Amino acid sequence: MGKIVAIDGPAGSGKGTVAKILSKKCNLVYIDTGAMYRAIALEALRNNISIDDEDKIVEIALNSKIEFIDDKIYLNGEDVSKDIRTMEVTRIVSPISSIVKLREILVDMQRKIAGDNDVIMEGRDITTVVFPNATYKFYLDAEVSERANRRYKENLEKGIETTYEEILDNINKRDYNDMHKEIGSLMRTNDQIYIDSTNLTIEEVVDKFRKEIV
Repeated sequence: MGKIVAIDGPAGSGKGTVAKILSKKCNLVYIDTGAMYRAIALEALRNNISIDDEDKIVEIALNSKIEFIDDKIYLNGEDVSKDIRTMEVTRIVSPISSIVKLREILVDMQRKIAGDNDVIMEGRDITTVVFPNATYKFYLDAEVSERANRRYKENLEKGIETTYEEILDNINKRDYNDMHKEIGSLMRTNDQIYIDSTNLTIEEVVDKFRKEIV
């Protein structure tokens, strides 16, 4: 196993943006675990599968091929990088990611993707479940109002029509669900390096990470 930089934190804290920048600056393979759950959620939507039908969602995961190529995510050979960021997917990804058997399947995928590479991986349970013995463990946080504002601006830039209030409500619900999962819940631990990005620029956050990663 190579060097592993693990980042946990709530939605909108900047994990994905920071991880992408660090992957290039530190020569690390970037693995977006949240995008993997979104890909399964997208496939469930496309097949009109209810989020309560756990068996069919697990079946989707067992029969899906997920790949990361050039900062894009591919589901069964299709680039779904934009499709997984719609509000329709966002609304259901948290309850879907709570399915225990699905988490077991995707965690196994994540470990296989990492292999012997030097990787940076972000999500909700990377430091606690996926790679509890990671070389570096971080918890990236930000105030909920700031996180909602960031997502709102991102959606505007991508042409996704949503309101700030809708995003704030969704993030609050996701926070609660992420922190109360039966397995893989989001949590703070003593061995994580805590960084609050509320009043920091992306460059300042990246600098804080780079000072820790040697």
